[in-house]
Amino acid sequence: MHVDGARLAHERHAPHVLEQLATRQHAPDVAKQRAQKVEFLERELNGDAACGNGVLEHAQLDGPALQHIAGGRGRRRGAAQKRVHAADQLHHAERLGQIVVSAGIEAALAGSCDLGLSSRELSDDELSQGAVANVIAKDGVAVVVNPENPVTELTSEQIAKIFTGEITNWSELGGEDAEIAVFGRDSASGTRSAFEEILGIEDQCAYLNEYSSTGDVIGNVASNPNAIGYASLSAVDESVAAVSVDGVIPTEETVADGSFPIQRPFVVVTVEGTELSPAAQAFLDYAMSAEVADIIAAAGAVAANA
Repeated sequence: MHVDGARLAHERHAPHVLEQLATRQHAPDVAKQRAQKVEFLERELNGDAACGNGVLEHAQLDGPALQHIAGGRGRRRGAAQKRVHAADQLHHAERLGQIVVSAGIEAALAGSCDLGLSSRELSDDELSQGAVANVIAKDGVAVVVNPENPVTELTSEQIAKIFTGEITNWSELGGEDAEIAVFGRDSASGTRSAFEEILGIEDQCAYLNEYSSTGDVIGNVASNPNAIGYASLSAVDESVAAVSVDGVIPTEETVADGSFPIQRPFVVVTVEGTELSPAAQAFLDYAMSAEVADIIAAAGAVAANA
């Protein structure tokens, strides 16, 4: 994705908070152009998984062009502007059974984009290669059960054992004598990647059913009194109940102060020692500023720099 000289790449799991930024204003002056945006918080925050496979074309940083980008209809603006891969390289991942969660980071490190978008912490290996995480938002991943379930609190250890099949009955947790129905997202989900990584149970989960959207997880947990699942905090409604984890209730406040243990950052990735173009630097400065707090909140996440 190219924005007036700035190239942005994202993994499929990268949240689309910048989609909110892209639709806010169309001011023509340079100062306000910094406030015009691109996609960024993953659609998962609103109950839908992001896709957008393949290639996005360059577009100038004006209001109409941003609208085309946000809508997945990027357009070419002159021969000097090249096509850029959107580091969205999952596009046959589900079919192949692969999980690619690092495309935006890898694209930034490879120099094929100015800014990479990611919805997880950077690894030690990525940091050693010079990747820099510019945290713009935080997202809590809530563990949800049916409202009829008497179990209202769990530890991280108990949750890990439930999802790996070590604990299989609610009676082991003070609930009814009923088999636990474990629901989760499909292998292409950023929420699933974050949830499993945080609990240290990657590739170990024993899901009864896997769903392609957060809405499906919420709906099926709401209709099954013995179910458990997970979802971005912003997607949790009255049809399900979010349990406390290690004694902490998931709220925007506990995500913001870091006390809720199952949470992930949304980061813009740059490379140490690499100078950004003026357009890319202006965009990053804006995304890191307190000015975007209301836009991030409207997208359902918690601003990191409010």
